[in-house]
Amino acid sequence: MNLHEFQAKELLKKYNVPVQEGIACGTVHEAEEAYRQIKTQFGSPFAVVKAQIHAGGRGKGTIKETGINGVKVGKGLDEVIGYAQKILGGTLVTLQTGPAGKVVHKILVAQDMYYDGPTERKEFYLSVLLDRSKGQNVIMYSTEGGMNIEEVAHNTPDKIFKEWVHPAGGLQPFQARKIAFNLGLSGESFKNCVRFVTNLYNAYVGLDCSMLEINPLFKAADDKIVAVDCKMNLDENALMRHPDLSALRDVSEEDPTEVEAGKYNLNFVKLDGNVGCMVNGAGLAMATMDMIKLSGGEPANFLDVGGTANAQTVEAGFKIILKDPAVKAILINIFGGIVRCDRVAQGVIDAYNKMGNIKVPIIVRLQGTNAEEAKKLIDESGLKVQSAILLSEAADLVKKALA
Repeated sequence: MNLHEFQAKELLKKYNVPVQEGIACGTVHEAEEAYRQIKTQFGSPFAVVKAQIHAGGRGKGTIKETGINGVKVGKGLDEVIGYAQKILGGTLVTLQTGPAGKVVHKILVAQDMYYDGPTERKEFYLSVLLDRSKGQNVIMYSTEGGMNIEEVAHNTPDKIFKEWVHPAGGLQPFQARKIAFNLGLSGESFKNCVRFVTNLYNAYVGLDCSMLEINPLFKAADDKIVAVDCKMNLDENALMRHPDLSALRDVSEEDPTEVEAGKYNLNFVKLDGNVGCMVNGAGLAMATMDMIKLSGGEPANFLDVGGTANAQTVEAGFKIILKDPAVKAILINIFGGIVRCDRVAQGVIDAYNKMGNIKVPIIVRLQGTNAEEAKKLIDESGLKVQSAILLSEAADLVKKALA
C-alpha cells in the first residue's frame, strides 16, 4: 500500500526520524493558513509547495493545465497562493504516471530547508528495501541524491552503496557509522546521520514497510540530517498488525478497476493487451499469459479468482474484464484442486445468463476434479462459450478468436 509524502513523514516522526515539517492542504485557503503557520514557526518567508500523488519525479513533472512543475518554492505568501491555485486540481504528469498523469487533490506546504548556517548543505539518497536474492533487508545509499538519482544509478553505479542487514541481528551500530562515513560526513552531522539511519531502519521494520525511500536525505547548514522527501510502501499482507495504517489508504490514487476487484477478493492487475484472463493461482496465471503471447495475443490483465471460484466471483471477474474496451476475447483457465471444475462451469453459465449477451468470445479450460462433467455442462449450455481440456486446445481457440 502506497502512502503520500505527508502521511509517511508523520509516521517517521513517531520513530524520531527528523523530517522537513509541512502541512497537508486540500484548498487554497488551507495553503494560505499553512504558510502563515510555517513562517511563524521557522521564520523564513520561503515555503515549498509540493503536489501529493502516488508517484515519484514530481519536481520534474508538469501540471498539464498550467505547465508548472509539481514542486515549487514560494518566496512569499502571494507566490505560495499562486502555486497552490495552479497545482491543486491539476493533472500532474511524471515519468512514473505516464502520459495520463494523476489529479492532484492535496498539496504539502513545507518549510524551506535552505537556511544559512556554518557548514555546507548536501543532498544524499537513502532507501531500505528487501533484497529477495539474499533474504535480507538492504540499505541503499549514495552521495548523489536529488531528482537525478535514476541517472546516477544507470551511469555511475559505483556511486550506489549497499549495506545488508541480517534479519536475526538487525542493524548494527557499526553499519550505521559505516553509512555516515561513506556519505563523507564528520563531526555533528556524522552523529546525526548515525541516529537518523538507526531510527529510519527501526521505522522500516516497525511499520512493516516493503520499501522506504528518502530522496533527498538532506544535510542542512546547521548539520541536521533531515528527510526532505519520503516515499513509503507498506506490506499489505502485514496490515492486520496495523489496523490504524489501513485507514491511510487513498483509493483515489489507485486504479478504479483494481479497487473494485479487491471488493470481491480478486487479485487483479491491469495490462495493455487484448485477451482477458481469469485463472485460479498465480503460477497458472503466469503460464496462461505466456500461452496467450505464444498464440499471438497479449494479456489484458492478471486476474486470480483464488481457490474458491463461484458464480459471484466469476460474474465479478467478467464485469471487470469487460470494462476494458481493448479486450477481444476472454480465457478462463481453472485447475480444479480444492475447487470442483463442475461448480466453476456452473458458475460460468450462471454468470453468463445473468449478464446477458457477451459479445467477445469466451474460452473455458477446466482441468482437474470433475473436469469431464464440467466440459459437458459447458458444451450443453447452449451458450457461446467454447471449452477445452488441454492447454494447447485453449491456445488454438484463442488464436482463432483473434483472427
